[in-house]
Amino acid sequence: MFDKSFLDELKKRRENWEKDKDKYPQSSRPRYMTISGDDVDILYGPDSVNQDDYLDKIGFPGEFPYTRGVHHSMYRGRMWTMRQFSGMGTPKQTNERYHYLLKQGTNGLSVAFDLPTLMGYDSDHERSEGEIGKCGVAVDSLADMETIFEGIDPSQISTSMTINAPASILLAMYIAMAENKGVSSEKLTGTLQNDILKEYIAQKEWIYPPEPSIRLITDMMEFCTNHVPKWNTISISGYHIREAGATAAQELAFTLADGFQYVESAIAAGQDVDAFACRLSHFFNAHQDFFEEIAKYRAARRIWAKRMRYKYKAKKEKSWLLRFHTQTAGCSLTAQQPENNLMRTAFEALSGVLGGTQSLHTNSMDETLALPSDKAVTLALRTQQIIMHETGVTNTIDPLAGSYYIEHLTDKLETEAEAYFDEIERRGGVLQCIEEGYFQREIAKAAYRYQKDIEKKDRIIVGVNDYVMEEKIDIPLLRIDESAAADQLQSIKNVKEKRDNDKVARTLEELTACAKGNGNTMTAILECVRVYATEGEIVDAMRPIFGEYVEPPMF
Repeated sequence: MFDKSFLDELKKRRENWEKDKDKYPQSSRPRYMTISGDDVDILYGPDSVNQDDYLDKIGFPGEFPYTRGVHHSMYRGRMWTMRQFSGMGTPKQTNERYHYLLKQGTNGLSVAFDLPTLMGYDSDHERSEGEIGKCGVAVDSLADMETIFEGIDPSQISTSMTINAPASILLAMYIAMAENKGVSSEKLTGTLQNDILKEYIAQKEWIYPPEPSIRLITDMMEFCTNHVPKWNTISISGYHIREAGATAAQELAFTLADGFQYVESAIAAGQDVDAFACRLSHFFNAHQDFFEEIAKYRAARRIWAKRMRYKYKAKKEKSWLLRFHTQTAGCSLTAQQPENNLMRTAFEALSGVLGGTQSLHTNSMDETLALPSDKAVTLALRTQQIIMHETGVTNTIDPLAGSYYIEHLTDKLETEAEAYFDEIERRGGVLQCIEEGYFQREIAKAAYRYQKDIEKKDRIIVGVNDYVMEEKIDIPLLRIDESAAADQLQSIKNVKEKRDNDKVARTLEELTACAKGNGNTMTAILECVRVYATEGEIVDAMRPIFGEYVEPPMF
């Protein structure tokens, strides 16, 4: 784009400009850096980026390598899906929240499950005591899923479910719920998180060891390819990796490495890459460093497209596309001065939109203290609506493309991610890196550096280590009454009394036999769900075959 003589002249002019900097006031700030801890130059220009590869690296929206977006018209053709993470207490309470959100203008539902459900325990298990309905909705059987979606047509909404280790079971419940409403699985649209690898790396909610967990995922991928073709079978998630303390480059690299592992596992199981790859989606964090986040999303699309096309030999264009959901950073929210979280979330959401997200969740200002209240969740939704309708950022595609700083960051993050891929391969691949604790140690080191920066005030967190106020938090918080646990315990008791327990026992035995053999576990799980076997019973039916995962000690 620029000839050599111009770049030589530019270099001389910059050297002269830098000589004059002592004439002007200088900040006492010790260091300028991204939120990942990388130094930021005072100025970026044409010499900061490679000028010879515009069409190969940036190009046009909807064209390989999709740096500028996966669709030709982007938001001019279709706005992103607005989701609000919801689910609390009992299925009835969650159903009421969903109807409220749909009236407020949300166009996608996102189900948050309580801790016992996430870990594969029924509400009447001794380990569930004190946790029923606290961090999400309790779901024990198909009856609960039917209550959650009472009065809601599953063919008219997109549903995202944040569930991992028992993901197959919860998807089976959703499919069976729709069947009972007369909606076939072919009409269902939505996304299942179903990313067990990031659980071993960051979030720590697992049941079985990695190998059988991967089998459950590949079985589900095959089942959905044949029976639920509009469903995104995995939301390959960097969100929780970032929440654990990873840098932007680590989130990018570790997330995509997990995704490539799923692709390789499905191919090894005999699946055609072009049959399943178009239903893989991604889930990224939107953190506080505005420009770094935008560059991260652009780099992610470019890396994924090249790998899918050239390494995994996918032939269909849809298989090359990295479509992603974004959620604003929970770890950036502060308990101090919680109203400030409204502004944090707004900037983070804006970076997701400018980065080309297909779906967006905005955190509520009170989520660091409790599940969000009606008022807080409405303000979070209004944040998205204001970005969409009032800021003008959706008028043109990828408006920051060509910014010397943005393109420099995009290239830099891609280079850092590729270096991580090489290291992961050198160590024996993703599963070996999980077993030896490589990912965990890398994230822990990054989190430690970040915390030290805060303690030294090299990084200012408003209201936490500067601009501190003596305050009493007076925003209304949502409290889950203990009666929710009693209601759920009565619900699961009623299910077990009314169902045909002989059918339940038979389908559970068939599931155990399937897990021991080489049949498709998703098909067997669905049969269990249809006769109202509980999640815990289904998990336990496979536990003797698959075993339980115990994380090795990490130092």
